[in-house]
This record gives sequence, C-alpha cells and structure tokens, in this order.
Amino acid sequence: MKKKQDNSRRNFIKNAALGSAVIGTLGSFDLVTDEDAIAISKADTLHLKMTGYDYQRVKPFFDQKVEIKDCSYDMVKSGGIGDMNTNVFNGPQSFDVTEIGILPFIIAYSNADFRDYTLLPIFPLRMFRHKSIFVRADGNITKPEDLIGKKVGTPGYSSSSLTWIRGMLQDEYGLKPTDVEWVIANKDSSADVSGKISAQEQVMPESISIRKGTPGKDESDLLLTGEVDALFHAAQPKAFIQGNPNIVRLFEDSKKAEQDYYSKTGIFPIMHAVAVKKELLQNNPWLAESIFNAYSEAKTMQYQQMTKLGWAYDILPWYGQEHEETKKLMSANFYSYGFEANKKILETICRYAYEQGLISQELPFEDMFFPPSKSLSEG
Repeated sequence: MKKKQDNSRRNFIKNAALGSAVIGTLGSFDLVTDEDAIAISKADTLHLKMTGYDYQRVKPFFDQKVEIKDCSYDMVKSGGIGDMNTNVFNGPQSFDVTEIGILPFIIAYSNADFRDYTLLPIFPLRMFRHKSIFVRADGNITKPEDLIGKKVGTPGYSSSSLTWIRGMLQDEYGLKPTDVEWVIANKDSSADVSGKISAQEQVMPESISIRKGTPGKDESDLLLTGEVDALFHAAQPKAFIQGNPNIVRLFEDSKKAEQDYYSKTGIFPIMHAVAVKKELLQNNPWLAESIFNAYSEAKTMQYQQMTKLGWAYDILPWYGQEHEETKKLMSANFYSYGFEANKKILETICRYAYEQGLISQELPFEDMFFPPSKSLSEG
C-alpha cells in the first residue's frame, strides 16, 4: 500500500483557518465554511513547472488528468533528453520537476559535485539494449565476441544507453570497452528525437582508444561507408529506419535475447529518472510522496487502458498477446517505480559507470535520491 500522510498540508491549513475563524468571530458566530478553507488551501498550494516526454505512462500530466496532492502544475513537452540534461546541469534550471538521463546525473553528481537537484525513484524510460547494436549485413560480425579489435561507431559515448550496452556486453559476453576502437560521429541522425547531446554524454575515459569520425558523417554514414564495423545507437540509425538492407541488428532475434537476459538477471535497464530541485524538497518534504504517487497513478492509467482497450486503439495486430506475454515474464507491474524494487538495477548502472571510467570513485547510489523517497513503494 502507498505510504499515507498522517496530516496532509491541506488539512493543516483548513484546520488552522477554522480555528482562527472561531477565535476571531465569537461575537458574530460567523464560522469559515469548508468552501472557504478549500479556497485558502488552494491559494497556498505549490505550483510546479514540470517537463518530460509525453509517453502514454506520463501523458495524464499533459492532459491534467492526474492530481499532484496539494499542488498545481504545468507540464511542458520536452524537445529531447539532451535538452533536459543541459537545462539542469548547464542551463537556467527552469523546471522544478524534470525527466533526466540517469547516467548523466550519476556523472554530474560524482564528478562535478552537482547537488542542485535530487532524484525520486520514478523511472519514466526503461529499455533493453540488445536491439541497439547494429552491424553491416555483408560483414563478418555475427556475435558479440566478434567485436574484439573492431571499430565501433556511436553518436555519444557516455549516455545511459551506451553505458548499459557496454556493461551488458562485458557481464554477459566478456567484451570490455578496451577491446574495441571507438569512433564518435560528428552528427547524430536521431537528434530530432533525443535533442542535443549534453556535456555529460561526452565524457571520454583515458583508458580507451577513441577518435572522431569523418566530419559531416552521421553514425549511419560511418557504418555504410565502412569507417566503422558496428554501431551502438540509443534510438535507431537513420539508414536502418529507412530500410537500408546493408544495416542489420547484431542480435537477429533481439526480443528473445532481451527476454533471456531478463530471465537470467532480473534487470530491466533504467534510462531516465525524475529529478526535483533539492531546495524545493527540503522545504516541502511531503512533496516527494505527492509527486511519486501522481506518476504511479498516471502509469496505472496506462496499465488499465492496455488491459481494457489498448488492443483496440493500438495499430499493432498482436498488441494484446504481447501485453500478456510481458506480464507473464516480468509481472503485472513490469514498469516498476520505487527504490527498493529497483535497487539491483541502480547498483548495476553505478557499477558500470565506475568500471568504465566515467566516474572517478565508486558511488553510494543511495545518496542521489531524496532520503524520504527511498521508503516509497507502489501498492
């Protein structure tokens, strides 16, 4: 069950308003009504500026269909995760609540002593990454071990997705980041989806072999022209989306590979989290639970839609069967929020950041989260 607040902020304000009214109006017996108290409460309500992608599991915020207890809010659609990262770490910090890349936050927290925002255990984007490795169809790379000694292209080295890919390949196949030569593309064909790459996504460890790709070429061009032998990509390279037959996935049946990986490890990789201005939470510690519960409710709305009519509204012909298969493998709440439920995954991504030389010291990952939020869980 969700943790209950013993005395909500609204009830406190209402009771205080009623009490002062009784003392001040004994002569006329003019008591403040419930409606008056609610009006006083609303006047004192926090107003939050929020941003993120408009995923279906978050969309109720954009439609104002979910309530953040004792708060009003505006939800602004973001141009991309790179833009959100930059706004927080190197920009005007114009949002109280924002989606954030988990690895860029780890890097800023560890390497730059960044403490302006703190995390809540809400993870609006998770993604298995076997599907994110691409090779040439006419090449001789058919398994991860074949990447040893090869050139691997990527639009950004230290993003959450690339860190998960490298970590998974080392844990499961023994392929270390030092086993390949890295080539960073000058252009990212998915920039219209992900936004500009932030500074935290361009940390380059000294232990690896790395160079820049040919100017003017995006990551698809690097692979098609043979400048690299493989490609690690957070989204999908332009040429693959366009159906170019010369680019294929390394894992031909990536769905099965990812399901096998989950069955073995229990890991559903976290890409993004939710960050809140630290001072705002310190001044209003009750807010952490209000935000957590609202995101959980918004996600539950999507679960319900998926179960009731998702199969009818979605264009995919086997949507319903896919949903049932996912629940059977990963449980009904396969997109879980909460610190304890995701502790192993958070520990793993922090370990990868250290092992790959992206942070200079092992990170006590618990410290990145607002302390009271670590006890929050979904019903």
